[in-house]
Amino acid sequence: MTNTDINNDEKQKLYNILVKEVKEKIQKLKEYGMSEKEITSLLHTEEPLLKLTISKNYRIFLGDNRVEVHMEPLVKAVYLLFLSHPEGIVFKDLPDYRRELTKIYSEVRPWGLSERALQSIEDVTNPLLNSINEKCARIRKAFLNVMDARTAEHYYIKGSRGGVKSISLSRDLVIWE
Repeated sequence: MTNTDINNDEKQKLYNILVKEVKEKIQKLKEYGMSEKEITSLLHTEEPLLKLTISKNYRIFLGDNRVEVHMEPLVKAVYLLFLSHPEGIVFKDLPDYRRELTKIYSEVRPWGLSERALQSIEDVTNPLLNSINEKCARIRKAFLNVMDARTAEHYYIKGSRGGVKSISLSRDLVIWE
């Protein structure tokens, strides 16, 4: 029997049985002296991070299988801006990066920058507006669409409120074609 042959109620029953078994096994490990931290480390195995490839036409791919991470042009331009600054950027300093973002956006969007596109750049670099947060949320979602949450957090923009925002992925894993 395959997963497609099982309806949702049956799946839920199987999940419940497996969860009960896992909890019993965890309890046994505790009884034998294994600490909570040791058990947690068993459950959280780290997957190796995939290389991130930026193609000549600014398509974003993950790993050797080249799984594409899809983003609309302005979102992609914001991502590439942050990828180009491993030290990170404080959102309140975004106006200082307007010219650089405009250049990146014009390369990602080769059919030219309309007045509307230029206004979008103004908005995303205006720290008083929410546009940058919306773009970061879209970047996060793009990575979560192609990988698990624990791994994805290395690839998207994050940081403390009011502090430096950056992409934590080692630049050794980033390939610019």
